[in-house]
Amino acid sequence: MNKPLRRIAIFCGLLILALIVRDNWLQYVQADTLAKDEKNRRVTIERYATPRGDIIVDGKPVTGSKETSGGNDLKYQRTYTNGSMWSPVTGFASQSVGATQLESIEDGILTGNDDRLFFRRSLDMLTGEKKEGGNVVTTLNSAAQKAAYNGLKGRGKGAVAAIDPSTGAILALASAPSYDPSTFAGADGDVFQKLDKNKNKPMLNRALRETYPPGSTFKAVTAAAALEHGLYDDIDSPTKSPLPWTMPDTQTPLPNEGNIPCKNASLREALRVSCNTVFGKIGSDLGKDKMLETAEKFGFNEEQFVPVRSNASVFPEKMDRPQTALSSIGQFETAATPLQMAMVASAIANDGKLMEPYMVSELQAPNLDVIEKHAPKEMSQPLSEENAQKLQDMMQTVINEGTGTNAKIPGVTVGGKTGTAQHGIDNSENPYAWFISYAKTDSGSPVAVAVVVEDSKASRDDISGGGLAAPIAKSVMQAVLDSKK
Repeated sequence: MNKPLRRIAIFCGLLILALIVRDNWLQYVQADTLAKDEKNRRVTIERYATPRGDIIVDGKPVTGSKETSGGNDLKYQRTYTNGSMWSPVTGFASQSVGATQLESIEDGILTGNDDRLFFRRSLDMLTGEKKEGGNVVTTLNSAAQKAAYNGLKGRGKGAVAAIDPSTGAILALASAPSYDPSTFAGADGDVFQKLDKNKNKPMLNRALRETYPPGSTFKAVTAAAALEHGLYDDIDSPTKSPLPWTMPDTQTPLPNEGNIPCKNASLREALRVSCNTVFGKIGSDLGKDKMLETAEKFGFNEEQFVPVRSNASVFPEKMDRPQTALSSIGQFETAATPLQMAMVASAIANDGKLMEPYMVSELQAPNLDVIEKHAPKEMSQPLSEENAQKLQDMMQTVINEGTGTNAKIPGVTVGGKTGTAQHGIDNSENPYAWFISYAKTDSGSPVAVAVVVEDSKASRDDISGGGLAAPIAKSVMQAVLDSKK
């Protein structure tokens, strides 16, 4: 063979080798990535080629599927029952904009494409059965969710999170304003674009993704820190709290809300009337490290995955002494999601043990066989059983004789803490109304709740945690208690 032909043969051989390498690279190395690429239309066509499995609440689906009209190559689209009420739980599955929250996280189960359903898919191919999606069974309580959703209606913006303290199971997750995912489940994405640009952010899951200044509800954390670190032991003994109290390294007195009996008030009395001076001084006396340690045991400064991601609540790591005082009463840079504050109430109600929050109890195959079942898991122990019971006693006084009387439930032990958190530059906007609570019966504590309300239409003087948020928490707790009967 002459030299030019040999060069051509070598060149052609290299081209063939390159093609073989490229083909194998695509088929075996990049296959999974390409198959899951959002720009791969075949993936979307397959996702909507059959009805999706359902998201289940109290044994009933809150989702469904229907055939798409108009010659769309995506055969089925998602439907929702009471979509606005359940969207903070389900998220959405849209032919035009994709999926989010449970619809996205558990997409493999719902479409039937999860690897754990391989045997089922193979069997369906042999028998000629159509592929079906599995189900996602949630921990939600429909009555509690309805109470939370209805309670927030007409209140502007806000959110509710409710947890079973003994397991960490999420019982309610409501957000206002909300949206109906059915309205953009098809191929037309115009509705989504309008919702996405709405200044009130109806698509924001405020229960998980919005962090608010928690105001005086954070005093429950500060009280826990005072007990756990031995600053005070007897909740009925006077504290070393002068009135007025000037924040350290400043000439600025920390004000209380109104003329309330805070001078050397006991922990019980200070929580009952919500003394800024007492709890600000406790935070300052303990110091930022001890306050940070307690806050982080409650879950602050860490994202939660339930399995939907919840923003990390914040207790500042870098503070001077006056900033530590302000942070300890829920001001300065302290910020919390409603889920986080429900976790605080939950840990206190569960005798100091914080359970990991979750909202999926099990995943089911199309034939209802259980693929995966969630096992409750302890997350931390923010305070001892003895100190938790002391704090329960204090929070029950808030309900029976203090600022939280609107959450009283006849025949039920209720503990709680109100909060009114500053909002806007120099507190120029209407404050946030907060309330955290738990209900306890002879058989234990089945529910802990956190409510935050931002009612821009309310008179500023009428905004309080006890006035706006406590009645919502009461209705959610009552719904859970009634469902246990």
